[in-house]
Amino acid sequence: MSSLCSSSLYRCDDFVVNDTKLGLVQKVREHLQNLENSAFTSDRHRKRKLLENSSMNSKLLKVNGSTTALCATGLRNLGNTCFMNAILQSLSNIQQFCCYFKELPAVELRNGKTAGRRTYHTRSQGDNNVSLVEEFRKTLCALWQGSQTAFSPESLFYVVWKIMPNFRGYQQQDAHEFMRYLLDHLHLELQGGFNGVSRSVILQENSSLTASSKCCINGASTVVTAIFGGILQNEVNCLICGTESRKFDPFLDLSLDIPSQFRNKRTKNQENGPMCTLRDCLRSFTDLEELDETELYMCHKCKKKQKSTKKFWIQKLPKVLCLHLKRFHWTAYLRNKVDTYVEFPLRGLDMKCYLLEPENSGPESCLYDLAAVVVHHGSGVGSGHYTAYAAHEGRWFHFNDSTVTLTDEETVVKAKAYILFYVERQAKSGSDKL
Repeated sequence: MSSLCSSSLYRCDDFVVNDTKLGLVQKVREHLQNLENSAFTSDRHRKRKLLENSSMNSKLLKVNGSTTALCATGLRNLGNTCFMNAILQSLSNIQQFCCYFKELPAVELRNGKTAGRRTYHTRSQGDNNVSLVEEFRKTLCALWQGSQTAFSPESLFYVVWKIMPNFRGYQQQDAHEFMRYLLDHLHLELQGGFNGVSRSVILQENSSLTASSKCCINGASTVVTAIFGGILQNEVNCLICGTESRKFDPFLDLSLDIPSQFRNKRTKNQENGPMCTLRDCLRSFTDLEELDETELYMCHKCKKKQKSTKKFWIQKLPKVLCLHLKRFHWTAYLRNKVDTYVEFPLRGLDMKCYLLEPENSGPESCLYDLAAVVVHHGSGVGSGHYTAYAAHEGRWFHFNDSTVTLTDEETVVKAKAYILFYVERQAKSGSDKL
């Protein structure tokens, strides 16, 4: 009995010893496996971070010695679409305008089986199949999120092709012409009266609008006219009988000639002659002008075309003043570019002296600060390249299609501006005036 017990006890002790050894081996194996897994996970995490960092390298900036993320997103060039990209980036930095579209609810353009798919143009399809407002909203939402280095605006460009035939194809286009078409079509679509009705017909039907409402272009205000819309008063005086004719013209932007005496001055540092300034261009636009023989005025009192003078006054300033410098002009055979440098202010553009009734304006209501600049690089309207500078949260950025870089005010003021976007100043500030 005792031998059996001793024998059983021995076997039990042997089992315990063996089990302990096996347990230690197993624990060592598990520990080694954990170390291996940990090293693998760490290595994988490190590689993933390296990939993320490499993809974000172009979106990191050095500001005051410290590194900060660049939240701006570039726009891919779809084939000579820099003219569109420069305008879109500029408009995306007009905060009141941009925020309105970004806050619009998303619109499902189609229902049923084709929902979410691209709709292709056929001759039987109407303009109801696409929405410029919706694609414009999507594009603005994609910018300044920092989730990607560049966004492809192909869906918006497809809609542009469909509703703006002038911009079909991949030729270089005029950025100012595109901006005007874009704003006009956004305005008409937001009104809900775009369906097949030509803009010229709408304008003719509303030719008797009052001066206060005519800035709405065709009678109903939208965010486009509320922000960019102003009113000009056009005065024409007959030089024979002295009869004066006045009419009010709405505008979304002002196209300014570069005075002929400055057209040979190409760079800021060139010393032959005075510097051309934005004020020179504005003065040329608003000064009294005698119309030439090809622009004789039909005087209702004289009952015939007579020599006359013309003068523009600004009756109502917009919230965002868009100024287009006429850099392209036709000669006998081709369209040349005026490459003159025009000095413009970053802050404190004072428009009071161009107003019809300046006494009715407050001290700060006529001051404008620069928000964006579109620049044309090259010699002709059908060639070259467009980029844009724009201010965002106190910093200036250069938008060159997919590439977005931080820049400084000194670089911006040296640019040969083509289109300037000035935002009405809201708060009082001791800035220098133009």
